[in-house]
Amino acid sequence: MADLPLETTPVELKTRLDRGEHIRMIDVREPEEHAICQIAGAELIPMRTIPQHLQDLDGGGPADPVILVFCHHGVRSLNVVDWLRRQGVGNCQSLVGGIDRWSLEIDAGVRRY
Repeated sequence: MADLPLETTPVELKTRLDRGEHIRMIDVREPEEHAICQIAGAELIPMRTIPQHLQDLDGGGPADPVILVFCHHGVRSLNVVDWLRRQGVGNCQSLVGGIDRWSLEIDAGVRRY
């Protein structure tokens, strides 16, 4: 997983999901934001609580799914992925443009805010 790009686009993510790739999606937005809209199947772990979940996120084995982190526009998620990688969690990526770009490019049913 060392060669895993830092970020992936919504189109790339959708293609991977459609192929059946097992991806663990982590939403690092705040609960108030999550109440507005979600991506189906994603887990809410607000950014401020990521350090408390490090052990759960640090599977590290070759069979462990890629962790796809997203937020509203992709800034917080990129910071989280950078931090996770510095902690040794290499199997993680950030969603470029966040849930907002996902709504624009993949699922218009995901409310924008």
